[in-house]
Amino acid sequence: MPERQIIFVLGMGRSGTSAITRILALCGAHLPEPLLGASDSNLTGHWEPIDAININNAFLSRHGASWYDPTLRLQGEIAFSAQEKEAYIEQIRTFIENSHAGSLLVIKEPRIAALAYFWFEASRRASIAAKVVIPIRHPDQVAASLAARDGVSAELANVLWLKYNFMAERCSRKLPRVFVEYVNFMSDWRKEIGRISGRLAVDLSDADEAAIGGFLDPDLHRQRSCGAPSDMLGQAWTSDTYIALSAAARDEPLNLQKIDAMFAAFVACERTFRRSLEDFSRRDLDPFL
Repeated sequence: MPERQIIFVLGMGRSGTSAITRILALCGAHLPEPLLGASDSNLTGHWEPIDAININNAFLSRHGASWYDPTLRLQGEIAFSAQEKEAYIEQIRTFIENSHAGSLLVIKEPRIAALAYFWFEASRRASIAAKVVIPIRHPDQVAASLAARDGVSAELANVLWLKYNFMAERCSRKLPRVFVEYVNFMSDWRKEIGRISGRLAVDLSDADEAAIGGFLDPDLHRQRSCGAPSDMLGQAWTSDTYIALSAAARDEPLNLQKIDAMFAAFVACERTFRRSLEDFSRRDLDPFL
């Protein structure tokens, strides 16, 4: 019996995650059902399992968080009870088991990047080998896409881009993984599918070329930016991180030492501003009144 495998498409939303997930499915991977349908901002579909969205949203909301949460509270500062962790992992394991058909499953759900420990553990308990695709897209393109869809500020988009790319990179270091630049995927999907197949040792040879050709409309790539990304935090974290991850998508070595240094600086900055804001929110607006 072939080894059961699962490809997680992890990273920052609006980075081509939907397009890559759909093409993986058209190359032989299985998608869970039911799926989130199309919308004005994603006319060809999101390709996200509704059950996974509900499982993750329930967990995040219990802790006052959502996908838009720019903080790292859930990544080390909140002590989850053993009972809650077990219940959440078991929910995920059951979902994965019920979703798996054939030997290769693909799951894209934007919140998983921040909750990867639970999903990877659930996969392990289900005896399914986890593998990771990390889409990379120019931060300014992502910011423009989020502004058009949700009215998100460039500042929040910048922090979210850093958070989810850092999370996806760090959580996947011990797993087979591959970085894929969205612009490269749109220009030559065959080459990028070949990279994914080789790096992850998965069979993606059953490509429905006619369906892929009909799906990959150049208009999917709406926001286009080039040059150095905008650094909103007064440091070169965004541009340096994008340069490093983009190089990895060209099969160049990833400078983990530099990535770690930037992440440590980002964590210190995030924690300081979050705690000062929390302190401010507890104060009277005017101490002299």
